[in-house]
Amino acid sequence: MHYVYILQSISHPDRFYTGATKDINRRLAEHNRHGSEYSSRYKPWVLKTYVAFSSKVQAILFEKYLKTPSGRAFAKKRL
Repeated sequence: MHYVYILQSISHPDRFYTGATKDINRRLAEHNRHGSEYSSRYKPWVLKTYVAFSSKVQAILFEKYLKTPSGRAFAKKRL
C-alpha cells in the first residue's frame, strides 16, 4: 500500500505537512526526529489523517492535488 498523509504541528497548530510514503510510522518518526528543512521548524508533528492507495501513481497524484489551493480547501473541509 501507498499512503498520502497529513501531519499537523503540535507547536504551531495552523501548520500542516502533506506527503506520501509506504510506511507512515517510519515517516512520522523521521519528521519528528530530524525532518526536512520545512518540517523540522514546526516539530513535533502528529498524524491528522491518511489515505491508502494500492497504486503509487495514484498516491503521488493525490499528494500533488492536496498541495494545490483546491486540494488544501478540500482537505480542510473534508479530512
